[in-house]
Amino acid sequence: MSDFIFRINPYVIMGSYNAGRLGEYAKEWGSRFMIIVDPILSGEKFTEKVLAPFNDYKIENFVFSEINDGTSTKTIERALKLAKEAHVNGIIAIGGEKSMHVGRAVAALFNEDADIYSFMDGKSPEKQALPCLCVPTTFRTPFVFTQDVPVTDARNRTLKLLKVQNSLCKLVVYDPTLMLSLTENQKAMLSIEILGLAIEAYISQKANFFSDMFVEKGMEILSYALDGSPSLDITTSEEDLLAQAGAMISMATSSASIGLGTIISQGIYSKFKINKSLTESVLLPFMLEDAIKFKADKLAKLAHAVRACTNEATEEEAAKSLIDFAREKIAKANLPTRLKDLNLKIEQLSIVVEDISKLHYMSTLPKSFSTDELFSFIKDAF
Repeated sequence: MSDFIFRINPYVIMGSYNAGRLGEYAKEWGSRFMIIVDPILSGEKFTEKVLAPFNDYKIENFVFSEINDGTSTKTIERALKLAKEAHVNGIIAIGGEKSMHVGRAVAALFNEDADIYSFMDGKSPEKQALPCLCVPTTFRTPFVFTQDVPVTDARNRTLKLLKVQNSLCKLVVYDPTLMLSLTENQKAMLSIEILGLAIEAYISQKANFFSDMFVEKGMEILSYALDGSPSLDITTSEEDLLAQAGAMISMATSSASIGLGTIISQGIYSKFKINKSLTESVLLPFMLEDAIKFKADKLAKLAHAVRACTNEATEEEAAKSLIDFAREKIAKANLPTRLKDLNLKIEQLSIVVEDISKLHYMSTLPKSFSTDELFSFIKDAF
């Protein structure tokens, strides 16, 4: 078994309407905050629901929502400049992964003097980070619990991993009521992405008893959200179930590791701005078909966790049923099944392979991949 190192950080709060208590939570870390929000959320209703309570605690704040270019260095530079000019005490990131990544990057680099591209080229932050509070609205946050922030280097649209300080993220608030605005299609894509993250963590070389426990329970809860509970005793809402499953599986990936689907989809997003959840839904069945050759026992356990097979199924039957389960969910959501369906060309994907082959996560995959093997995997999914 790989070494198990457990650090209880950040503080995690889960429950409906807790986002309305952000002012109460934030006052512990300061009285002036920059709030980084997905543009789709920065409307009047959101302001009334989440931001208005800050006034009750006399907390100054301003909203930054110019993240249409995603987590690029240009976006981070703009946000960092505004944060420094306002002399903020901390950062609050609300929304999907883009706002989480931008918020954590700004918090990490706030007190640094070096140019942002020094950090893109491998330099690690040396000074104390600002406190960062994260309020995810899309069920999954695999990087929030790690020291990595995926950043797009604007010089060449290449995926880089910014290494941030320990304990940068002080608080993560999961509020299922913020997820009610998601469409059925968005929930379906996110559910499949959570499924992929769970499998990646479970078969990772860094998997351990803690990550396995969280994945197994998270998958069970995810199955309730996708297919309903086998018992009438469980009446929890779909949003609550997805939030619980997403939080548990995100924590599992931080204790183990992300895998091939997340690495490739993150690289494609950086280079071509293709929706990450769409890419992961394409790659998931191919990742499973590859993993069944050497991790059939673990896939079989997950198949039982999501009720994809009968109790009498053999290990091989159960593992294959998990692949069928994934394909069924993808088909039901009417999602693309090939990378070419995302208007990508195979020549473009060869560039992505070159980019991601340098990332340290490649060493934690369940088996080693040479650049040629990685490209062959992508060609199969093309």
